[in-house]
Amino acid sequence: MKRIINSSLIYIIAIFAIVGCKSGSNVYVEPGINKALLDELIEKGNFERAKQIINSTIILDNLSAEDKYILNFELDKMNRIKNEFCLTEEEVLTYIRKYIPDVTEQQIEEWIESRALEYKKIDNERMFFKKAPHNLFLIDKDAHKAYIAVEGEESETTEQYLTQYLPKIINSPLIELRKTNKNSIQQNSYLEPVKMRVHIKMKVMPDALPAGEIVRIWLPYPHKSPKYKEVKLLNVYRSDNANQMNPNGDRSSDYLLSPEYYNRQSMYVEMLSNGEDTLKVGYDLELTSYNQYFAHLEEHIKPYNTEDELYKTYTAERGQHIIFTKEIKELTKEVVGDEKEPYEIVKKIWCYINDNFPWAGARDYSTIPNIPMYVLKNRHGDCGQVSLLFITMARYAGIPAKWQSGWMLHPNNVNLHDWAEVYYEGVGWVPVDQSFGYSEGEGEMKYFFMRGLDAYRYIVNEDYGDYAPLFPAKVYPHSDEVDFQMGEVEWRGGNILNGGWKCWMDVEYLN
Repeated sequence: MKRIINSSLIYIIAIFAIVGCKSGSNVYVEPGINKALLDELIEKGNFERAKQIINSTIILDNLSAEDKYILNFELDKMNRIKNEFCLTEEEVLTYIRKYIPDVTEQQIEEWIESRALEYKKIDNERMFFKKAPHNLFLIDKDAHKAYIAVEGEESETTEQYLTQYLPKIINSPLIELRKTNKNSIQQNSYLEPVKMRVHIKMKVMPDALPAGEIVRIWLPYPHKSPKYKEVKLLNVYRSDNANQMNPNGDRSSDYLLSPEYYNRQSMYVEMLSNGEDTLKVGYDLELTSYNQYFAHLEEHIKPYNTEDELYKTYTAERGQHIIFTKEIKELTKEVVGDEKEPYEIVKKIWCYINDNFPWAGARDYSTIPNIPMYVLKNRHGDCGQVSLLFITMARYAGIPAKWQSGWMLHPNNVNLHDWAEVYYEGVGWVPVDQSFGYSEGEGEMKYFFMRGLDAYRYIVNEDYGDYAPLFPAKVYPHSDEVDFQMGEVEWRGGNILNGGWKCWMDVEYLN
C-alpha cells in the first residue's frame, strides 16, 4: 500500500512542530496553581470558579504552548460534562414513570445513593447524566423487572448468534489435529476463517467549519494482526472526486495510511469545505479474519520471567487510568487471595468483574479522571471501562495485560467494542473479552471469552490514549481522549466533535 505524501496534505510537515495531545495530569500550569487542584474543582462541579482560574491564567504571557493547551482542554472538558449531564430531575422522572408510574422521591434518592442513577452537581444545580434514566433499568434489579414487565424480554441477537457459532470453534476438528502439530500454541490458535467486505463511511456537515477551510479527517483502519490472513483495500471514496479511486492507481496520494508500527491505525484525508455541501469520504476493503481459541491453554503456561522488559512494561502503572490505588490493591488482594497460577488469577478477576459490574451506557471517557475507579465507585461500566478495570487489577496481580479495541462485526450487530489481552509465558498474548462475559454453556464454552476471540472483530487499536497517537498527529484534543473507533475530525480553528460529523460501518459476509 502506498504512503505518498502529496502537496495536498498541507498540514503534515507542520504538524510535528505543534504540541500534540497531552494529558498533563500532574503539571503546574502557573506558580501557585496546581493542576490537581483544578481537577478537584471540576470533579466537584465548581465550574464557574475553575473557569475564572483558567481564563485569568491563560491571559498571562509566561505560559508555555503546552500549558495553554492543557488549560484550554479543561475548558473543553467542562463543556463536555455539561453536554453529558443535561437532564433535569423532572425529565428523569418523566422517563421512569413510563415503567414505574408511582415512583417516589424517596426511590429517586435511594437510586442516587446506590449509584444506579447518575447525577452531578454543576455550580450547585443537580443535573442527571443523559443516559441515566435508561441505565437505571440495566443496573437496578427491581427497576429492571419493571422495565421487562412493560417491554418484555429483550432479544440479544449477538448472544443468540454466538450460542450457535462458538461450539463450531471449540469443537473444530482442527483443534484435535493440531495437538500433534509442532507449531506453537499461539500459531495453532487460529481457526475457521471468516471473509468479510467492510465499508467505512463518514460525512462532515457543511456547517461544521467555514467555507474555504480544510478539514482533517482520520478514519479507523485495521491493525496488522495474525488474526487476519489478508487485508485488501479495494476503493477509497471522497465527495470532491467524480469517481472512486483505486488504491493501486495514481490517486492513492489523496489519502495516507499510518505506519504499521503505530498502535493506532488510521486512514488520513484532507478535504476542502465550500460551506454548502456535506463532505463525504470512506473506503471499502476485504479481510479474512480467523477465530482465535487457545485449547489446552493451562498445559502450556510457564512461570514468568519477572526481569523481562515485556513483563515489567505490562505489569506497571501507566497514565491516569492504570493506577494501583488503595482501592484497587485491596480489591485485587481480596479477589485473588493466595492463588499463584496465572490462568486461575485471570479467571478470578474476570469472573468477579463479570458478576459484579453490569453493562451500562458510558459517559465521555475524557470527562472521567480515572476510569477503573469510576467503575468501582458507580458499580457499572461499558466494555472499555470494565476492560480497563480488568487490565489494572491483572497488572497489580502480576499478570501482563494490555488494551485492544475496534469494532465488533457480528451479523445484525456491528458496533464499537473494547477488550483486553493478557500475556502468558510460554504462550504469548491471549485475548480476554471482559464485557462479553460468560457464554451460554458449561466448561470451556462458558469461559470462551477468557481464552479466545471470535473472528468478527475489526482491530484498530493496540493501546489507548496518549500511548496510541494518530498519524499525522492531531493539533486539537481528540473527541475521544482514550479510544479511537469512529474517527476524528478537526480544522485549523479547532476540534470538531462528532455532532458535526457521522461515521458508520456496513459489513458484507462473504462465506
